[in-house]
Parts: sequence; structure tokens; C-alpha cells
Amino acid sequence: MFFLSFVGQTRLAQSLAAAVAMLCFTGVLRAAEPSALPIGLAEAQRLALARSQPLMAQDALARAARDMAVSAGQRPDPVLKLGIDNLPVSGGDRFSVSRDFMTMRRIGLVQELPREEKRRLKTERFERDAQRAEAQRQLVLAGLQRDTALAWLERYYTQAMRQLLAEQLAQTRLQTQAADIAFRAGRGTQADAFAARAAVLTMEDRLSQTDRQAANASLMLARWVGTDDAARPIAADAMSPAFWDSTALGTTLSTNHLRQHPQLAVLAAQLEAAQTEARLAQANTQSDWTLEAAYQQRGSSYSNMVSLGVSVPLQWDPQNRQNRETGARLALVDEARANHEDMLRTHEAEVRTLLNDWQSGKHRLARYRQQLLPVAGQRLEAALTAYRTGKADLGSALAARRDEIDTRLQALTLELETARLWAQLNYLLPDNTLGNPASGASPALPSPTKGQP
Repeated sequence: MFFLSFVGQTRLAQSLAAAVAMLCFTGVLRAAEPSALPIGLAEAQRLALARSQPLMAQDALARAARDMAVSAGQRPDPVLKLGIDNLPVSGGDRFSVSRDFMTMRRIGLVQELPREEKRRLKTERFERDAQRAEAQRQLVLAGLQRDTALAWLERYYTQAMRQLLAEQLAQTRLQTQAADIAFRAGRGTQADAFAARAAVLTMEDRLSQTDRQAANASLMLARWVGTDDAARPIAADAMSPAFWDSTALGTTLSTNHLRQHPQLAVLAAQLEAAQTEARLAQANTQSDWTLEAAYQQRGSSYSNMVSLGVSVPLQWDPQNRQNRETGARLALVDEARANHEDMLRTHEAEVRTLLNDWQSGKHRLARYRQQLLPVAGQRLEAALTAYRTGKADLGSALAARRDEIDTRLQALTLELETARLWAQLNYLLPDNTLGNPASGASPALPSPTKGQP
């Protein structure tokens, strides 16, 4: 009995150990679920790409244009013609198909023969439509990556602002407790206690406002990556200063680089399509031929017959028809070329403005990090020291803390604005490597500005 009891206890212990191990393993799996992991910028863009309906629409449009290009290059289908010629409708041979020598049962084929040049130009026309759809897809992809990056950056920096305010709120609450204790002990004034409480309420209000901004940023990010992934924390790894390096963007934003912008590529495809339409209109000044062959069967007393024919359209008034159409197509070419050149100038001016604003933002950030933030921190330390030694009141210390918080929040706001400019410049052209799930990590971003540079 003792042995059986011992065996039962051993098995029970083993079962409990297995259950604990299973629970631990389940906990590890749950901890490793994707929904619990931070979301980086590159992952957010890949998720947005996988959910994008406009990209699917452009892919379908390009497939349709390529299929039409193949169809347009073929000759028209032959036309089968059946009929009865010269059927009597009165007299003794009424409705007879064999007694009258003129009555014939006819079967024939008609084949239109468009010129090879016209078929080639029609194919080219739809190929230009496919190119335009592909350029439009690149434009949609660049906009998708840019907007996702803007939403991610908004969430990233509102998260940093909230963390800053939460830290400062905790310190302000400690100051409030110290002011209350000092007032009860007779070492402080009631005005200091009220000032500290007002500072806490002001900080809580600012924290609520930041929470609202963070919630809006999450909603906007959910527009691109979905609600579940938008609820994940934002990855806040150590960032590289290369994010702020203007050398790469400054050298690549040349005129040739700007000409590759998807919006200009769309207009370039429209220009090529208009040129193809003009060449097709010129080719239409030469008429196409149509061949027709028919076999006519008559009554048994009469011989059967074969008919052959050729049809050629007569361009009776080319000055007011074909030439007018060609002139209209050439005018559309001029319009497309003018639109392309104007868009190039507009886009170049906008990009140069963005680049100038981005570089100016970097210079201002350097000033914040090297001068304004250290001075604000030193002023706060001096005010706190003066308050502790009784050389200043609590109001001066709270004002110094408020100014220091404002300076740090202004630095974070400036970082956000500069990061937005970076996103608009960096995603002028789409990053097609993001479509590969095995692509590299997120672009390097700077760590949010702290109290010291």
C-alpha cells in the first residue's frame, strides 16, 4: 500500500509539473504573439501595403490594359453572312427558292483588313494605358508609405510627449506634497500650497490633451494598419543620427530624380498616349480594305455561283474629317506636354521648399539640444536650489519647471515637424523593397529629445 501510495503521489507530482510547464509555455507563446510586440515603421508600412485596396485596383487596371493591348493587335473577326437573294413574293413561284433562275441561297464571309501599322499603334495605345496604370500604382504606393510614416511618427512623438508629461506630473505631485507638509509645519505659505496644486491641475490638463492627440494618432494609424496593430506599442529603440543627415536627400533630389516622381511618370505616360493617338490619327488617313466572298446556290436546273468583292472607304473630304482629327490629336499632345512641364516646375519648387524647411528644422533642433534645453535645465536646477535654501518662493520654482517643460515639449514638437518633412522627402519615390516581408528594419529615427542633449 505504501508503494502504491508513493507511486500515486509521484504520478500526481509529474502531472502537476507537466501542467505548470504547459502553462509557462502557453504564457511564453502569448508573450510572443505579434499583437504584444512593438510595431516599427517598416512593419507598419508593410501592413498598410497588404491592406491597400487602391493598389489592388491599380493592379487590376494594369492587367486590363495589357489584355486589351493583346486584343487590339489582332485582326477583326470574320463575319459570316447568310441570306436568300431574289426570292419571288408573287405569282406561281411565290416563296419558292428553286423554281426561279434568279433565286439564290447565299453563304459568305467578310474580312476587314486593317493595316499593320494601325494594329501596332492600337496595341501601343493600350500599352501606354498599362504604363500609366503602373505609374499610378507607384504614386499610390508612395502616398501610402508617406501617409503611414506620418501616422506612425505622430503616434511615436505623442507617445514621447505623454511620457515626458507623466514624468513631470509625478515630480510636480511630489512638490505639492512637500508644499503641503511645509505649510502644516509652518515653514511654507498657503499660497505655495495652492500654487503647487494649480500646477498639478494644469499638468493633468495638458496630459489629457496629449492623451487626446495620442488617441487621434492611433485612429489615424489604424486607417493604414488596422485596429489591432494600431493598438500595439510603438517601437522606441535607439535611433541613429543618420536620420537627420541631409547629404543623401540633398544629392538625390536633382532634376533627373524629380522626373522619376510617380506623378510626373503618370503625366509622361499620358503624353506618350497622346502621341500614340496622334500617330494613329495620321495612320487613319489611309483607308483599310474589306474582302468579301460568297457562294450562291440556285435551283437544280441552274448553275451555282461565286461572288468576290472588295470594299474601300472613300475619304471624300479629308480636309474637314481626317486632317481635323489629326490636328485635334496633335493639340492634345501639346496640352499633355505643357501639363508635364508645368507639373515638373511646380513639383521642383515644392520639393526645394520641403528640403529647405527640413534643413532649417535640423538647425533649430541643434540649437535646442545644444543651447535651449541645457539652459532651461540649469535654470530649473537653480530655481529648485534657491527654493530649498529659502532664497526663493515655490512660485519661482514652479515657473522654472513650467518653462523647462514647455521647452522640452517645443523641442519634441519641432522634431515631429522635422520628421514629417523627412517623410515627405524620403517617400517622394516609393520604396519597393517594403513589399518583401524579409526586408530590412525601419529607417533610423532620432531618439526623442531629452532634458539634456
